[in-house]
Amino acid sequence: MTLTRTARRDPRRRTSSPAGRGTRARLVSAFWFVLPFALLLMVWAVVVAATDTPMRIFPQVSDVGAAIRDMWASGDLLRHLGASLRRVGVGALLAVATALPFGIALGASPRLAAFFTPLLRFSVALAGIAWIPIATLWLGYTDKAVIFIVWNAMFFALTYNALLGVQQIPIELIRAARSMGTGRLRMFWEILLPGALPSVVTGLRIGLGYGWRGLVAAEIIASSAGLGYALFLAQKSFDTDVVIASMAIIGVLWLLMDRLVLAPLERRTVERWGMKMAVS
Repeated sequence: MTLTRTARRDPRRRTSSPAGRGTRARLVSAFWFVLPFALLLMVWAVVVAATDTPMRIFPQVSDVGAAIRDMWASGDLLRHLGASLRRVGVGALLAVATALPFGIALGASPRLAAFFTPLLRFSVALAGIAWIPIATLWLGYTDKAVIFIVWNAMFFALTYNALLGVQQIPIELIRAARSMGTGRLRMFWEILLPGALPSVVTGLRIGLGYGWRGLVAAEIIASSAGLGYALFLAQKSFDTDVVIASMAIIGVLWLLMDRLVLAPLERRTVERWGMKMAVS
């Protein structure tokens, strides 16, 4: 009798596959991520309509949507977007190329790390926006000044995280590699860089956030194209809808970059090198 009851199964009961559970989890996560923004838009629309706020003070959601559509139709959105992405891309590449070897070298030398760590902590507070006046004096109101600000904003965060990443490598592993006669170049590629990589990728995510803010601020002051420049032009002509639209584009673009590129990269790097920590 027991066997009969065990053998019978309710046809309506289905065991979900791992792939199905993963898709459901991603949908639930996406829902909770989007929900605050949807509620914000609803509150925005209701409050502006209820208070009859003039568009010059604060536009309605539909006005901002129309401004984005007009920017797209005129080609201004693609022009400003392309200029900003090119600058942040070049600045980020320069920051990685310079900060990564410097930070790893500091982490590998306790004396150098002790000497430079206070300077790095001091410079992090000044990185990016505070350097704009000097950047324009040195490089003029050009793309070079904006790229310098992006590089400057990212360099110190990347260097400091690379240093910390090397310091987290077990000292026994480094000593074993040295005892086996491992050369400096091989030590860098096979021990120091892989060991520091999770911290480096975390630093890249943080540094790009600094770089993005520095980019927008520098474009307001030192450029003739870019999302920051578009925001500045709209402010001068009192086009509040375009100001809010530019702010929304900047925020959405950073969210997409962070959630679709940086967070997955950080998660996979952490999982690849055996670090147990949550990445969100």
